[in-house]
Amino acid sequence: MTETTDAGGSRERSPGAVPILELRGVSKRFGAVQALHEVNFDVRAGEVTALVGDNGAGKSVTIKCIAGIYPIDEGEILWDGRPVTISGPKDSAALGIEIVYQDLALADNLDVVQNMYLGREEVTPLRALDETKMERRCSETLASLSVTTIRSVRQTVAGLSGGQRQSIAVAKAVMWNSRLVILDEPTAALGVAQTRQVLDLVKRLAEQGLAVMLVSHNLHDIFEVADNITVLRLGQDVARFKTSETTQREVVEAITAGTLSTVPGQEEEVQA
Repeated sequence: MTETTDAGGSRERSPGAVPILELRGVSKRFGAVQALHEVNFDVRAGEVTALVGDNGAGKSVTIKCIAGIYPIDEGEILWDGRPVTISGPKDSAALGIEIVYQDLALADNLDVVQNMYLGREEVTPLRALDETKMERRCSETLASLSVTTIRSVRQTVAGLSGGQRQSIAVAKAVMWNSRLVILDEPTAALGVAQTRQVLDLVKRLAEQGLAVMLVSHNLHDIFEVADNITVLRLGQDVARFKTSETTQREVVEAITAGTLSTVPGQEEEVQA
């Protein structure tokens, strides 16, 4: 798979493997606010694709459109090359998409096992909760991620530190047979050692054939683990880069001054 570079620094991939997820011309408006404008974005299996941009660039809205929290107004979402309609989180999960949000979406009053199995509890033939099986699988998952700071999988999330909570949220996404894992600022609340664990995990996920979408402000993390970078600016995708062929300076320039296809509010002023 190769990419061509235009004068503005953006790259377009040549035809190759079908992306597992592709957004084509996706737009989303909230009243008078144009949150996304004809966004094109794709993620391929076995690759880590980073989505970057300044605050308000549209990264969170993009994630929530993929999750089915926000319906798209225009464009289409393709899964394995076929158009799909994602009407809610259940549709997203059914496709094999797991999302770790920046707020982690954990229930403080529940313990680690209950959080990791929330809504997907294992039951015995007698329809009772299979606590033993769930505890064992949770422990195995945490061990595989080298998470050693959790004393017990039965302690409540309310008693965990920010870094421990992030580890639980990532483990929750990894534990299921997902095909695409989306991580929203996964290292924001982590210390040095736990950041290293998460970055190593991201690499392992891609090596195992999963598609990984990484949203982060930390360009050092992105350049360490991402294969490709898509830049959003004011709700538009303004550049694509192959990480091995670009620099942090080029990415920062795209984030702050990437060429827009249309200036927000310009059409309204012209019509007025």
